Amino acid sequence: MKTKLTILFLLISPVLLLSQKYTISGYVEDMSNGEKLLGANVYNTQNYEGTITNNYGFYSLTQKTGDVQIRYSYIGYQSQTLNIDLNKDTVIHISLQPALELEEVVIEGSREENALKSSQMSVTELPMNMVKSLPVFFGEVDVMKTIQLLPGVQSGSEGTSGLYVRGGGPDQNLILLDGVPVYNANHLFGFFSVFNADAINTTKLVKGGFPARYGGRLSSVLDIRMKEGNTKEFHGEGSVGLIASKLTLEGPIMKDKSSFIISGRRTYIDILAYPIIAASNTDPDSRFSGGYYFYDLNAKVNHKFSDKSRLYLSAYLGNDKAHAKETYTYGNEEDLDKFKLRWGNFTTVLRWNYMFNPKLFANTRLSYSKYKFLVNNQYKYTSPDETEDFEFTYSSGIDDLAAGIDFDFLPNPKHAIKFGFSNIYHTFNPGVNAFSQEVSGDYSSTIDTTFGNSQIYAHELDIYIEDDFKLGSRIKANAGIHASGFSVKKKFYTSIQPRFSARYLINDKLSVKASYAKMNQYVHLLSNTSIGLPTDLWVPVTDTIKPMVSDQVAIGSVYNLSKTFEIHVEGFYKWMNSLITYKPGASYFLTDNSWQSLITTGKGWSYGAEFLLRKNLGKVTGWIGYTLSWSNRQFDEVSDDIYPYRYDRRHDVSIVAMWKVKENVDIGATWVFGTGNAVTLPYDKYLSYQNNYGFLNSGGGYENYYANLPYIDNVESRNNYRMPAYHRLDLGINFHKETRWGERTWSLGIYNAYFRQNAFFLYVDEYYENGVQKKVLKQVSLFPGIPYVSYSFRF
Repeated sequence: MKTKLTILFLLISPVLLLSQKYTISGYVEDMSNGEKLLGANVYNTQNYEGTITNNYGFYSLTQKTGDVQIRYSYIGYQSQTLNIDLNKDTVIHISLQPALELEEVVIEGSREENALKSSQMSVTELPMNMVKSLPVFFGEVDVMKTIQLLPGVQSGSEGTSGLYVRGGGPDQNLILLDGVPVYNANHLFGFFSVFNADAINTTKLVKGGFPARYGGRLSSVLDIRMKEGNTKEFHGEGSVGLIASKLTLEGPIMKDKSSFIISGRRTYIDILAYPIIAASNTDPDSRFSGGYYFYDLNAKVNHKFSDKSRLYLSAYLGNDKAHAKETYTYGNEEDLDKFKLRWGNFTTVLRWNYMFNPKLFANTRLSYSKYKFLVNNQYKYTSPDETEDFEFTYSSGIDDLAAGIDFDFLPNPKHAIKFGFSNIYHTFNPGVNAFSQEVSGDYSSTIDTTFGNSQIYAHELDIYIEDDFKLGSRIKANAGIHASGFSVKKKFYTSIQPRFSARYLINDKLSVKASYAKMNQYVHLLSNTSIGLPTDLWVPVTDTIKPMVSDQVAIGSVYNLSKTFEIHVEGFYKWMNSLITYKPGASYFLTDNSWQSLITTGKGWSYGAEFLLRKNLGKVTGWIGYTLSWSNRQFDEVSDDIYPYRYDRRHDVSIVAMWKVKENVDIGATWVFGTGNAVTLPYDKYLSYQNNYGFLNSGGGYENYYANLPYIDNVESRNNYRMPAYHRLDLGINFHKETRWGERTWSLGIYNAYFRQNAFFLYVDEYYENGVQKKVLKQVSLFPGIPYVSYSFRF
C-alpha cells in the first residue's frame, strides 16, 4: 500500500508543481528621480497576462511557477525585460530610464493598454511635458486650459479656466489634488487655475463610465497627483514671466528613503501697477492706492519605512488678495474708503501606504480642506465736530475633514479588485453679513449686527467595490457599486450607484466599448454669474433640497491606425435631475433670507458625439478634437419651456499641434472654434432692490469693441439668443539650451494671434436718433492679441 501511494505521489507531483502559482510585486519608478510611475505596464511576454501600476506605482502579478519573462514599460521610457525563475513570491522594484527620443521607446502594452485594451472609456491622461510645450495665456502654463482642448470639455467665457463637461456645470466636476477635493480651482476670477504645473506629476480626466471608487459629482473627475520629490539628488526649476514667477525645489532627505518637494508661485500685478497708480495721484486733496495678486504654495514630504510601508504628507495653500484705499481731504474734513477682497484654498492630506501581502495593497488617508471667501468695505468720515465709521463684511466658505481607506486586491491576472470606504465631515458657511456703524458727535449712535445664514454641518459616507476583470482574450469589463449616504439636519439620504464599462477587442487594432454610470451629488454651487466668481456659494442638500442625480450611458470605439495614430469615437446621453438655480431676480448678497427660499429645482439633458484623432509619436504630435452636442434645462419657475443651457455648444473644435523642429527648438499651436453661448435677451428693464439691472449678465472688463447686432424685443423665453461664434489661434515657440548648471528655456508666443474680437458678454444700450429712442445690442471683448515671453530654468 505504501508503495502505491509513493508511485501516485510521484505521478501527480509534476502536475501540482505546474499548477502552483507565485506572485511578483513591487514598485515601478523613474530611474532619474525616484518618482513612482502611475499606470506603467507589467506583463508576461509569453502569455501576455499583465497588470498596471496603481496610483502609487505598486503592481502585483501572479503567474505559474517556472521560467517567466516579465516586461516593464511606460510611454516616454525605455522598456525593461527580466527573466525570472519563479519558485516563490518575489518582490522586484524596477527603475525605468527616460528615453532621450520618444521614437526610441518600446511601447508594447503601454499606450495600447491604456486606450485600445482598457475596459474604461471616456478617460484622458495628460503628460506634463506636453502641457508645458503648448502656447499659454500670458505665458502661464495651465493644466485646466489644456483640458479645455479635449473633446467633450468646454470653457466658460473668454480666457477663463472653468470646465463644463458633457453639458454639466462647474460644480459637477470633482477636482482632486492628491485625493483631496478643491472647491475653487480658479485665480483672478477664473482666468488662471490654482494648479502649478511644476508641482504636478500626473493629470487624469474621467468624463464618463466612472469606476465605483469615484463619487460625489455628476459630470467629471479631474484627478491631479503631485510630484513626490527627487529621492536621488537635489534639483530645482523655475520661471519668470510677464505677470508671475515660480520656483520649485526638491531633493532627498535620506537618499532613496525620503524626499521633499516645495513649489511656490506669485504674481506681481500689484508691483507692476504701483508706479502707474502713484503717477495718477495728481490731485493733492485725493490719494488712491490699490493692488491685486495671487499666490500658490505646494509642499510634500514622504518616507519609506520598508518595502511594505510608506508615509506621505502633502499640502496646498493658495490665496487671491485685492485691496483698494482712497482718501479725500477738503479743509478740516476727510473721507477714507477701504476695500478688500480675499479668497483661497487650503488642503492637506496624510497618507499611509501598506502592503499586507503581495496581492493586497492599502492606502489610508486623513485629510482637511478649506475654502473661504471674504469681502470687506470700510468708510470713515472725520471732521472737527463729528466722526462716522461704517464697516460691512461678507464671508462664506466650506470646511471638510475626511478619513478613508482604499484597498487594491489582485488575486490573479484576470481580476483587479478595488474596495474602500470614507467619511467626510462638512461644515458649510453659506453667507454671513456683518454690519457696524458708529457715529460720534451731536447725534451719536451705534449699530452692530450680523445676519445671514447659519453654519450647516453634515456627514457624507461612501463605500465601494469594483472589479476589473477579463472574460477570455477579447472581453474585459469593470463592474462595481458605489453606495453613499448624507446626513444633514436630521435628514439622511442614501444612494446605490451601479457602474459598468466593458470593451470587446475585435482585433489587435480595433475595440468597441460601452458604459453606464449613475452618480449622486450632495453639494450644490449657487451661482448667478458666467465667470466663476468667488462669491458663488457651496451649500448642501437639505430636507427640502434633494441630491442631484445623473444617469449616463456611452458607447465608443478605439482604432489604432499605426503606432503613431489612434482614433477615438464616443457617443453619450446623460439625464440630470434635482438641479438647482436661482429664481429670477434672486441673489445671495445683502439678504437675510434663507438661501433655500431663493432657488428652484429642475432637470437637464445632455447628449452628443465626440471625435478624437491623436498622433502620439514623431517630431509632430498633437490631436484634432470635435464635439457635436446638445444640452438643455427645464426649470418651471424660470421658463415655461425647455431651454438650452447657457453653455450648450453645438459645435466645438480644437486642433493642437507640437512640432519638434530640432533638438533645442519646438513650436506649439492651438486653434479652437465653438458655437456661441446661449444668452437671454430682455423685452424690458427692471430695477432690482440692489440697483442692478436684471436683464442681462453683468461681467467685468472694459469696452474695446462694439458690435451692432440685431436687438430682439418682447421675448420671454430663457437663453433665446446666441452670442457670436468663438474662435482663436495661439502660437508659441520654445528655445532650449543646455548650460553648465542645467538647462534654460526662452518661451515666446501670442494668445489670439489674429486678434479675434470674441464676445465676453452682451448688453443692450439705448440711444436717441432724431428724438426717437432706439435700442442696440453691443458686445464687450476682453483680449485682443496678447504676446508673452517667459524665461524658465532647471538645475
